[in-house]
Parts: sequence; C-alpha cells; structure tokens
Amino acid sequence: MEDESQSGEASPAVQKRVRESFDRQGLMRHLGARITLIAPGRVHIVLPARPEVTQQHGYFHAGATSAIADSAGGYAGYTLFPEDADVLTVEYKINLLAPAVGEHLEAVGTVLKSGRTLTVCGLEVFGHRADGVRKLVANGQQTLISVPRER
Repeated sequence: MEDESQSGEASPAVQKRVRESFDRQGLMRHLGARITLIAPGRVHIVLPARPEVTQQHGYFHAGATSAIADSAGGYAGYTLFPEDADVLTVEYKINLLAPAVGEHLEAVGTVLKSGRTLTVCGLEVFGHRADGVRKLVANGQQTLISVPRER
C-alpha cells in the first residue's frame, strides 16, 4: 500500500476541515496522537510511546494501535468527501502482525476506492524504533460512509 502517487498535500481548505474534525476527537487527544500528513486520499497519524498506551508486556496496546489506524483511514476518506459531508466508520478489520514497539507508531490510511456513499481504505501501522528501523506491525481494511454534516 506504500503508493506515493497521492503524496501531494491536500488543499488548505481540506487540511483545515480534517484538522478541525481531528481536534474534536477526545480519544486521539487522550492518546496523544497527532496528524503528520494530510494528502488527497491519504492521512498519517503518529502516536508517541508512553506507558498509558501500552499493554502488560510493554508493547503498544492493540486498542491504541487500532484506534489510530481507524482514524487515519477515516480521515483519508474524508479528504475526498464533499465539503458538506461527514465521515463515519461502517466497519474495519485489523491484523496485528507483530508486537507494536518503538519510539512511536505511525498509522497510514489510504483510500482504495472512493464512492458516492461508501469508501474503502487500506490501513497500515508501522513501529518506528530509535535506530531508524520501521516495521509493519498491523494492517487492515475499512469501510466508511459519507453522511450529511449536522448543522
């Protein structure tokens, strides 16, 4: 899924809409996650390592890993939605491929198929170690729905 064809940044209006929505997410704020890239059909979210996001063995918790993957995919889809639409996740599946370790996790959401109502995204989560090693620790797929924005 590492297709860089969508690597140009989204328009300032789309970036603003995505960031404003992301900033309203209490869970992302609670976890300490932040958006690092907003491109058409692609969003990256970083989660720094800290004890509050780990499980009993010291790895990133699957819930934290899944949450940032879900948000990365959701906002990737949202970059392609009409201005008057909002996004909700219909379903997602994630495979945890390896223990999630590192200085931070990076979730990458990439639109695979953008439709009028439903959008399908690929999800990848990478562990980034201090020595520069980047390892795929989770991947999945997600279906989103475009809903009218509530006024």
